[in-house]
Amino acid sequence: MPQPTFETLLYSLDEGIATITLNRPERLNAFTSQMMSDLIAAFDHTDGDDAVMAVIVTGAGRGFCAGADLSAGGATFDYDRSTDPARVDTRVAGVHRDGGGRVTLRIFESLKPVIAAINGPAVGIGVTMQLAMDIRLASTEARFGFVFARRGITPEAASSWFLPRLVGIQTALEWCYTGRVFAAQEALDKGLVRSLHAPGDLLAAARALAREIVDNTAPVSVALTRQMIWRMAGADQPMQAHQADSRAIQSRGGSADAREGVTSFLEKRSAHYPNQVSKDLPDIWPHWQAREFS
Repeated sequence: MPQPTFETLLYSLDEGIATITLNRPERLNAFTSQMMSDLIAAFDHTDGDDAVMAVIVTGAGRGFCAGADLSAGGATFDYDRSTDPARVDTRVAGVHRDGGGRVTLRIFESLKPVIAAINGPAVGIGVTMQLAMDIRLASTEARFGFVFARRGITPEAASSWFLPRLVGIQTALEWCYTGRVFAAQEALDKGLVRSLHAPGDLLAAARALAREIVDNTAPVSVALTRQMIWRMAGADQPMQAHQADSRAIQSRGGSADAREGVTSFLEKRSAHYPNQVSKDLPDIWPHWQAREFS
């Protein structure tokens, strides 16, 4: 599959690992509507390319993402007066869809595991976009901030759903109430990130984790597992998980991947899984459809 190009991102694919790099380093990779569109398109591409088995997201230069681009000044968040087609064209019943939320909902739907390599400052949408990613590794020089109340706005990017599930309600509220920027060590202590790394070691650590996934697991099983765990975070009761589990294990149990997984284990060799996400992903849960904004 031809590799895509984007206005605000760099994209590369190396031995099953796609790397998406936010690429506005002169603006600390500040988020724009074009970056929103590019990120959505990038995840459309990674889902559709069976050569991609894991995704890493990082930033160019010394920042991950400094939040929304504020070049419009005080009118930056005045969506009602915006002439930006990315905002106007997504208005439903008089409400403009939040661009950050469109990104996190797309990442939420990803069929490939997503690893964030947070190389520097990450505030506003720069931190909330990470919440829908699966595993977050950070540089010791990274900084985080849910700064919305200090800008007179509110949390976005569906972070009111994601953040408490990651760090608990108390920490989520403290970070959002104060809007303060905090160090990578606090992010680690509170469970926002999985590990800290020297700046020069960060991407290598992210790639090593992605490599472990790519080299040892069945892509269809990983795609199902990702969706099962994320979606069950909002389930009303465990019976919903049991229903999804039952459909998944029945579907996967008779697959060529399952035969290969067991046979390779018994033969003490590496597995070579034949099934592909684009062709062999079963529909195990009737509600697994993107919900329209209304």
